[in-house]
Amino acid sequence: MKISVITVAFNAAQTIDATMRSVSTQTHPDIEYIVIDGGSTDGTQACIASHASRLAHFVSEPDRGIYDAMNKGIRLASGTLVGILNADDVYADNTVLARVARAVEEGSLDAVYGDVEFFAPENPDVTTRRYSSRCFSPGSLAWGWMPAHPALFLRRELFERYGHYRSDFRIAGDYELIARFFKDGKLKYRYLSEILVRMSTGGVSTGGWRSTLLLNCEVLRACRENGIPTNLFKLLSKYPLKALEFFRK
Repeated sequence: MKISVITVAFNAAQTIDATMRSVSTQTHPDIEYIVIDGGSTDGTQACIASHASRLAHFVSEPDRGIYDAMNKGIRLASGTLVGILNADDVYADNTVLARVARAVEEGSLDAVYGDVEFFAPENPDVTTRRYSSRCFSPGSLAWGWMPAHPALFLRRELFERYGHYRSDFRIAGDYELIARFFKDGKLKYRYLSEILVRMSTGGVSTGGWRSTLLLNCEVLRACRENGIPTNLFKLLSKYPLKALEFFRK
């Protein structure tokens, strides 16, 4: 089973080497690695070039944001599965993709997802919290729950059936896509109760109260546009449970 891994980057010279190494050291034998760069000027392109022999596609040009860049990668992908790995994240170990492929094959699944753990960029060896995807189900979308996006793998044909990421969302385009794909409960999926990705804090979705406010406004909009009844109270009610993540490292 071919897995297409897509990394989108912009001025990520300090982190992208570790990201790309975590892909190149995977034991799974059939990986199509695609890197989409937004026209970086900090040396990112030189880092990417050092891994050129491992790349199926490399594009460097301006884009209309992170979701536009992801869509460029998806259009180039030819794998059975598609996974998105951010330019400052890494796979938890070198057998992640092999385990994901085995789960999909054994269950004839449309999607597989697991957990992520967060670390501070200045101290990557220390886990600050764990995001568990255990609570997700199509019925939980109205409360704002979603699988951890970097630990989500989807059949490529789903993008052809349901569409790509919407680039008019700044921060919750991944939630909107998941809502659109999962809302009808027709997908066959499995949760893997294990950490698949280690994720650096400090990105747009973990950037403080302004990001949290924007995120919830966009999640509310995504629900309404996908016919999922919800309200702001429902969306905010998940935060007490999310606070427990800091004690479940």
